[in-house]
Amino acid sequence: MRWNWQQSDWPRFSWDGTLLAQSEEQFLLGAGVLLGTAKHLGGEDRKRLTVEGMSGEAVKTSEIEGEILNRASVQSSIQRQLGLATPRQRVRPAEQGIAELMVDLYQSVPAPLTEERLFGWHGMVMAGRSDIENIGRYRSSTEPMQVVSGPIGHEKVHFEAPSAHRLEEETASFLNWFNSDDGTDLVLKAAVAHIRFVTIHPFEDGNGRIARAMTDMLLARSEQSPQRFYSMSAQIRLERDDYYNVLEDAQKGSLDITEPLGWFLGCLSRAFDGVEVVLSDVLRKERFWKTNADHLLNERQRTIINKLLDGFEGKLTSTKWAKLTKCSQDTATRDINDLVNRGIIKKDAAGGRSTSYSLLDNETADSA
Repeated sequence: MRWNWQQSDWPRFSWDGTLLAQSEEQFLLGAGVLLGTAKHLGGEDRKRLTVEGMSGEAVKTSEIEGEILNRASVQSSIQRQLGLATPRQRVRPAEQGIAELMVDLYQSVPAPLTEERLFGWHGMVMAGRSDIENIGRYRSSTEPMQVVSGPIGHEKVHFEAPSAHRLEEETASFLNWFNSDDGTDLVLKAAVAHIRFVTIHPFEDGNGRIARAMTDMLLARSEQSPQRFYSMSAQIRLERDDYYNVLEDAQKGSLDITEPLGWFLGCLSRAFDGVEVVLSDVLRKERFWKTNADHLLNERQRTIINKLLDGFEGKLTSTKWAKLTKCSQDTATRDINDLVNRGIIKKDAAGGRSTSYSLLDNETADSA
């Protein structure tokens, strides 16, 4: 079998633009609507949505590779690096590393992607890994780099990457293409870059996460905004089997990648479905605080209200209030009664031994 990188005209991929035009137009339309809606958000809400997007991307790009991270820890690390107020929280090296990658990507979208940055990203992705010898360096084994499945003696080779001695030249060529303007639309270039980098496979591990970061970088350039309001990796995680099948097909033989590009464009468009829920929550939160802008609230009250707006799990009682805000039971009761009297929260219908409370819905709050 001849892999794509063994073709005489590698790495000159080709595709039928007419077959991709509708999918690309659908993605660009969705991206435009999302960015247009986000422009109406206040500065704090825009920051929050950006952090949500970065955190989701960090967690899901790791989950695709089977690594489960604590989202709260990742988000806390991202917030600290962006200079946003956040309580100190213990973060594992893997969570710290992927958060650093997201922030570096966010802050360097227009900057060229260099070998030095690439090695730095690999160090971030591999943080805490003692089983990887070449962290921040090209793989060096003389053995073929293969993706294999099946029992011993009946293995199936899904892909074989170029040998280690070719990596420096292959990566230099890739980075020169990545940073140049060859006339390729940036959305399509993002998908091509993903396929090409995974094919080169320059590192022992972490190639998929870095490829997805590169895709995000080019998409951000296409939108002329470093803020990420949707997570490509979250959608890929939902379609992981198809994702790996598409990559495998793209690396076999032909350099015509029309079908893989069509899948990537469709996957990106489907990623907008998830962000609509997040954006709706952010807009709801913004409307609430505008409606109640005249109310002077203490920090404990604002903390609990934000938790309710973010989707507080279970029932809010005075005991939970006291625990969450680290105050006495009497103080919690005074805080709650004050909000009830102002018409911001309401006492729930009796349904248990403890009285619980919830926010008034938007319609009630608007008329209060």
